[in-house]
Amino acid sequence: MSVSIALHLLSVILWVGGMMFAHMMLRPAAVRVLEPPLRLALWVQVFKNFFLWVWIAIITLLASGYWMVFGVFDGFGNVGMHIHIMHGMGIIMILIFMHVFFVPYRKLRHAVIVENYQEGAAKLAQIRRLVGINILIGLTISIIASAGRYI
Repeated sequence: MSVSIALHLLSVILWVGGMMFAHMMLRPAAVRVLEPPLRLALWVQVFKNFFLWVWIAIITLLASGYWMVFGVFDGFGNVGMHIHIMHGMGIIMILIFMHVFFVPYRKLRHAVIVENYQEGAAKLAQIRRLVGINILIGLTISIIASAGRYI
């Protein structure tokens, strides 16, 4: 179980930490330093790199989580409510990410290619809002997962 917990935790750190860095540090710096066309191109490249790691994190989270639930605890009937909450909220995060990846990110990439910066800015703003929601969910899950059995 120690391997599955370690993989699970590392995946969470990568995903939630990456979102926090991008949203709270990189975005304000990019706004101050780069003109909109360069900023949009930067975000396309940042997302291209980061989203690959998010897909890896999602696969690892699901595999390690289900490994613990079914391999160690013999199913969801034998885990605490905090695990059910963590699982449900995690699925919501995954669905939000998949929407970001397949809809606004795809449109952002296209807008940058055709130099439609107004559309690109709108899609980037949409991504920023959804990432903000996922950050809040991810932080909430982290609290529930680490302290859940005690509250």
